[in-house]
Amino acid sequence: MSNTDLVLSFIRAWENKDTQGVLDGLAPDAFYHNIPMEPLKGTAAIKEFVAPFLDSAKKVVWEVHHIAENSDGTVLTERTDNFEMADGKTISIRVMGTFELKDGKITHWRDYFDLAEFQNQMA
Repeated sequence: MSNTDLVLSFIRAWENKDTQGVLDGLAPDAFYHNIPMEPLKGTAAIKEFVAPFLDSAKKVVWEVHHIAENSDGTVLTERTDNFEMADGKTISIRVMGTFELKDGKITHWRDYFDLAEFQNQMA
């Protein structure tokens, strides 16, 4: 399975609201930086961030506009991450994501997005 396929499987876990599936795609000591927020290290810290957000969403759809894998296996995604929240709000976040993988697991995951755009939709 290519790294692109692994990242797409990781995205499907998000869309299925499968917290354990999301964590299974990560190396135990994975580094996640949801820029401009503070970075997280390790699946326990990432779960603490991801689980409440997934639990509060009714529906998750990540539209992948472009995906590319370079020769070292790094996968880049241009996406719109859509969340239909339990309170009726819909959040759409434009994201550029970078995934570095080793031995079939994501070791480094960085998402770049506009925090103000996200906060305005959450208000």
